[in-house]
Amino acid sequence: MDNSKLEISIILPCQNEAEALLFCLGQIKKTIKQNNLSAEVIVSDSSTDESPEIAKKENVILLKHNKDGYGNAYLEAFRITKGKYIFMADADGTYDFGEIPNFLKYLRADYDFVIGNRFAGKMEKGAMPCFHKLGNPLLSGILRLFFGTSIKDSHCGMRAITKKSLQKIHLQTTGMEFASEMVIKSLKNNLKIKELPINYYKRKGKSKLKTFSDAWKHMRFMLLYSPLFLFFIPGIFLASAGAAFYFLAHPFFSSLLIITGYQLIIFSLFAKTYAIIHLQEKSEFMDGVYKYLTIERVSTLGFLTILLGVLFYFSSPIIALTMAIIGVQTIFSSFMLSILGIKK
Repeated sequence: MDNSKLEISIILPCQNEAEALLFCLGQIKKTIKQNNLSAEVIVSDSSTDESPEIAKKENVILLKHNKDGYGNAYLEAFRITKGKYIFMADADGTYDFGEIPNFLKYLRADYDFVIGNRFAGKMEKGAMPCFHKLGNPLLSGILRLFFGTSIKDSHCGMRAITKKSLQKIHLQTTGMEFASEMVIKSLKNNLKIKELPINYYKRKGKSKLKTFSDAWKHMRFMLLYSPLFLFFIPGIFLASAGAAFYFLAHPFFSSLLIITGYQLIIFSLFAKTYAIIHLQEKSEFMDGVYKYLTIERVSTLGFLTILLGVLFYFSSPIIALTMAIIGVQTIFSSFMLSILGIKK
């Protein structure tokens, strides 16, 4: 096959899927033949069962890397893909590979990223555990809140992307949070996204999902990628509550809330700076902020805050102490922001 004309690379992450792999490869080959697709099939494998032997017998590309992790399976496979488009789905029999042409249709129509929605199609009884039926919509809802998207099933394993877009979003995570990272970075990079209803079936073989730990990985990644919700909003709330408590004659508690809130706001700047410099996130607003908030200006502001605190020492020691701490935080945070701003 002429690799220069290869249209689609179909990747199956595989870890001990001997019970389902042959079935999946059969579906894929049938779909390729019926639709006359120019395609390659890659089994990205870390199995200890007979899955690799099955892949070899079916004459597909076997990529044996033995690295644990859902993300690792894809990251390894991405290195060798030759297709213009990349299609991804689990090798456990839960997805219908007859859907490949539907995904391909939208990629050909200039969509950058296409993802399935299991809740909008037919779901076979027993295909999804009760906890997942609750957890998946909840996590997808949080993602919609944090990142302003309309995607209903952000953890669906059937998805496709153009190779050009894949190179643009710089995926890095190695575990189950890879699914969230792909969606979030597609949104952050303004990719043109399409969500399609798909059917979902009972898996063949034993599930390797860890309900609570995998859910936490997704949640953790969303929080890390959304410092507004993780740090800034709680920080503003605490600082505002602290100011209110001061007027209610609770100066010690007020000081605690203000200092804690201010520190969270600083953390939000740390997280945002890291995302922009090291994770290629774009923000015109923050670019403007960084041009104004130089280390010299911020440090000067910190010193002035300390001096102002000294002036309050005899009239209100609590205010003096609070301002001194905030001044010190400001000075050293300016240096930390500069360190985070150093590019690799």
